[in-house]
Amino acid sequence: MSTTIPLRPRPVRGRLRALAAAPAYPWCTGAALTVGAVAELSAFPGSLTNGAAILISTASLMWRRAFPPVALVSVAAGLLSFGADSSLSIAVMISGLVSCYVLGRHRVLHPALLVAGGAFGALAVNLWHVLRWARDDRLPDVPPLGNAGSLGLFAEAFGLSAVILGAVCMGDAVRSREETRRERAHTQAQLIAVERRRAAEAERAAIARELHDIVSHSVSMIAVQAESATYTTPGLSPQARDGFQQIAGTARASLAELRRLLGVLRTAPHHDEAAATAPQPTLDRLGELVDQHRAVGGSAELRISGERVPLAAAWELSAYRIVQESLTNVRKHAPGARAIVELDYLVDRLAIRVTDDGPGPSHGGGANGHGLTGMRERAALVGGGLTAGAADDGGFRVEAELPW
Repeated sequence: MSTTIPLRPRPVRGRLRALAAAPAYPWCTGAALTVGAVAELSAFPGSLTNGAAILISTASLMWRRAFPPVALVSVAAGLLSFGADSSLSIAVMISGLVSCYVLGRHRVLHPALLVAGGAFGALAVNLWHVLRWARDDRLPDVPPLGNAGSLGLFAEAFGLSAVILGAVCMGDAVRSREETRRERAHTQAQLIAVERRRAAEAERAAIARELHDIVSHSVSMIAVQAESATYTTPGLSPQARDGFQQIAGTARASLAELRRLLGVLRTAPHHDEAAATAPQPTLDRLGELVDQHRAVGGSAELRISGERVPLAAAWELSAYRIVQESLTNVRKHAPGARAIVELDYLVDRLAIRVTDDGPGPSHGGGANGHGLTGMRERAALVGGGLTAGAADDGGFRVEAELPW
């Protein structure tokens, strides 16, 4: 039976992030805040300067993503609104917090400059309020600086500065975290690319070592047959005898070059000397491969359709290795899953399909593992192609076509 992975509900945090990343988010929130400011002004009307500053402070936030420096206008308008009135409206509080966050998030200016500028603006508004208080005869006298209670005159400046500091620092912290996340993702992508390239190079070296045995056998047979033909073929002319000797000499020289090449390839790390001396497998040994998979606890079935066509050694070896690596991935990433190996001998190509009923691409191998890189190299060696991914009914599927 196939295994189906239940879809996990998207977490609330992910939904909020997706909502905040939507292109319409700044326009909708800025418009909503402006509507709220209009409602607040209708309920508590003030001076014209105060109302215009509040609307500018909230409406300008609609452009905060397209042009982050507009948040400076929002903060300045908010401070102007607070200076024009003795109370701070709710809409200005929200727009001020959002604006300071945007300034720190996009680093419009250095955070120290933003905090210093905000504190200076808050102090200026606070002093303006103190001067208005001193000119108002209905209020008690302003205590002289240095006397008891004079420090409380600057409570507004202290409070606004603390809020500005917190909002700017929060925005800057989010910016730093996202930059770190992007750098980590970039570094990880580079590392994965290097690992894949090394895996492909190692697989090509392994293919070359295996093909060396096949080619060396054929070249040695040419040398032996050409050498023996000069003695076993009666009535050869001197020219024909010299031609056979030249063929044998060229074959022996080619064999020596192949041996030197193999010596270079065998300097690669993790080379298996036992595997180098073993005969190269063919498709006739697929039954043994499936039996080995079953012997270690796996479940596998081999299906062969079409008329068995004797293929060249490179095709036989590539097809065998693709099936072998596919079964290895099943044991590694989907233990206990049932695997089906299908070979279809068509008119002009060999079709290979290996499927399992495991958890699918979400398991550790995924669709871009190093094993799949090697299988793609095997298929490309003979001019074929390989695809891998989720099967239609769950599980994982590897498909390859090797033309001849």
